[in-house]
Amino acid sequence: MNAENNIGNSFQEKLTRRARLQEELRVLAVDDDLNILQLLKTALSALHFDISISDSATNALKLIGRQEKPFDCFLIDIQMPGMNGIMLAKEIRKLPEYKHTPILMLTAMSDREYVDLAFVAGATDYVTKPFDFLELRSRMSAAQRLVQERRIAEANSQATQAADPKAKFPLDEPISIDGIDRVLRYAEFDNYIMQLSQGRLFSTHATAVKLVDARRLHKSLSADEFQLLLRDVALSLAKATKKNGDIISYRGEGVFLTVKHGRNATADAPEEETFNKFLLTLQSQRQSKVEAQVIVGDSVSLRSLSKSGSLMSISRAIENVELRDQMAQVEPAQRRAAAASGETDKKRAYETVLRDLFREDPSLRND
Repeated sequence: MNAENNIGNSFQEKLTRRARLQEELRVLAVDDDLNILQLLKTALSALHFDISISDSATNALKLIGRQEKPFDCFLIDIQMPGMNGIMLAKEIRKLPEYKHTPILMLTAMSDREYVDLAFVAGATDYVTKPFDFLELRSRMSAAQRLVQERRIAEANSQATQAADPKAKFPLDEPISIDGIDRVLRYAEFDNYIMQLSQGRLFSTHATAVKLVDARRLHKSLSADEFQLLLRDVALSLAKATKKNGDIISYRGEGVFLTVKHGRNATADAPEEETFNKFLLTLQSQRQSKVEAQVIVGDSVSLRSLSKSGSLMSISRAIENVELRDQMAQVEPAQRRAAAASGETDKKRAYETVLRDLFREDPSLRND
């Protein structure tokens, strides 16, 4: 009977999770322009979103505080009197239940400075005014998929943790590293790059940084220890690039990407030694038993006029550091092989000398 109850409960839990995934997205739109709010309400209601509206950041925070059930997504205008949209996004991100909730910024401003500020504040995506409603629908659909994927991931993670509390996340999983300035999550970073591609990127470069021996460390450390190590690396990159304001993201496989701007961006970039000094300091402060290091790949220009071209450029940056990592692993092996070969050659030469000596002087042989 207990087995039947367990099966029934498990089935009911699956149905409940599936129903939650298929629920209408609860959206809060915030804009001081009432015409824009009404336009959004009409358009998104027609697309089957459950939308609420607010005409200021202050009122939005009050509305958020009154909710028994959290909102699933936010649409926030950047330019508002008093508390602007960037400040509101920061406040929303401070609330634990909205740590990963999609925030789409609405603005007519496409300058890189505003794009950087929006994403650093916690924006997930960026919608430019005047609205192209096909684009708006596409961005909202992407936000909905993101919500659904995170719900699935959370459910799977909880189930895995319940079954095996010591279970590790896969090395290739681009886990979120939160609470560090200028460090974006995977999806947000891609959206940031695509938004930048709408401007002039001739002075923007991407550089990949990789944790040395990431696979071995992932295998030997616990999930918590490896996650702490990745956090140390992210914090090291943030500290080393603070002056230039690089945008950073973890991409999985122990690889991080940094994006820097300016004509002298590559010349002013911190060297590999600088990153490793910061990392060593953090590990010493944490009394970590692991002495980790990173390697840095060659920078790649994001000199592209298309979104796909920009994403291909960051892929090339990752390929550069992967190639360097492979070469770094090959070189020690070659040195070991050369050393072994040298010892073998010495041994053979010694044996040849002995044979010649015995041949020339028979008295040296044992009777």
